[in-house]
Amino acid sequence: MVTTGRPGMTERPDRPGPLMRRGPRPLLLHLTLAMLRSNVSHATSPFWNADWQTSSMAAILQSLQSAVRNGPSSDSSGFPAAVVAETLRQDAALIQGIAAYRRHPSQRTLTDPPAIWSEGGSRLLDYGTGGGYPILFVPSLINRAYVLDLAEGSSMLRWLAARGVRPLLLDWGWPHETERRFTLTDYVAGRMERAMTAAARAAGTAPVLAGYCMGGTLAVAAAQRRPDLIGGLALLATPWDFHAPDPERAIQLARTLPMLEPALAFSHTLPVDLLQSLFTMLDPWGVADKYRAFAHLPRDSDRARLFVALEDWLNDGIPLAANVARTCLSEWYGENAPALGRWRIAGLPVDPAMIDTPTFVAVPERDRIVPKESALPLAALIRGAVLHQPAAGHVGMVTGARAEASLWRPLLDWIHTLPA
Repeated sequence: MVTTGRPGMTERPDRPGPLMRRGPRPLLLHLTLAMLRSNVSHATSPFWNADWQTSSMAAILQSLQSAVRNGPSSDSSGFPAAVVAETLRQDAALIQGIAAYRRHPSQRTLTDPPAIWSEGGSRLLDYGTGGGYPILFVPSLINRAYVLDLAEGSSMLRWLAARGVRPLLLDWGWPHETERRFTLTDYVAGRMERAMTAAARAAGTAPVLAGYCMGGTLAVAAAQRRPDLIGGLALLATPWDFHAPDPERAIQLARTLPMLEPALAFSHTLPVDLLQSLFTMLDPWGVADKYRAFAHLPRDSDRARLFVALEDWLNDGIPLAANVARTCLSEWYGENAPALGRWRIAGLPVDPAMIDTPTFVAVPERDRIVPKESALPLAALIRGAVLHQPAAGHVGMVTGARAEASLWRPLLDWIHTLPA
């Protein structure tokens, strides 16, 4: 790691330089999907399959193949001028949006607070400003932890710290040689539990354990294993039933594992661009649509700056340890092991019904990454859990323009109900 000129900051060797944005990643995939949608959706309208809007890449390719086999051939009447005009219009807007994003001057300027514990590439960052009820945030393994500290005015952690809470953030860091051999047991029963121990020791009391997205799934296992280390549990957009609401889509995602094995064997990780490709399968058109919309935003608007900050974060991903990737795809998505009580950490099944601690479950209504049907079971399985369902999306709930009303304030209000 290379130290920067900012106190407490380190620079990754792989970090892109200023104004060298790589998003949207992987660019070729998003451009190809946009081309297919523009050219096929109207030109082959008699053969248009509604699955294009909602299905996995396998169904998309199947629909395309059907359109090619059965669609209009050389008859130019099948391709009216309006289709060509629409294709050019959409492509122009997409390219304009990508170019506007890549040349936008905004850069993240927030500096990391002090680390009170570290192990390998992981750190425990202390956002406290003088005590307060501790809450330990655990993000996903595949995205940067700073989504919870995104930018001035869009930092959940700094907002909470200013209101008497002591936020601690487990930054998993970049997986180096040791972490690339990790299993989920190594992460949960090893590194995460040691970070929880360090947090409790530093705060002088057991903190609330707050898991976001995949970090929430890991937090369920950790809360069951070590109730002595936590004073409460907050699960934010946390997946549990991986087959809800569409089991076939989850199973198709699991079926990509054999194709990914060469990459897993080569680097002992699932690389960022392959991870991004898997997420694209969940919403094939979403990335192109949002860049087209961005092309029309005033560059100096708050919405434009927030878009850039979020896209910088989304495209600054972290590779996933190979064994963890295999577990997530085969056991979580393929077998739905968590919901069926078959997911094990250190040999023992993870059962949310065994958790007996105050629990807050936030399930955003408009979540495309973790559908609400996937997250809601946790609120029913954990006794006495408080269910909060904001009208927000997966990322917008934690850092969007309405995040304070959607999540920050309700979470703070719940924390104030806990015994001191």
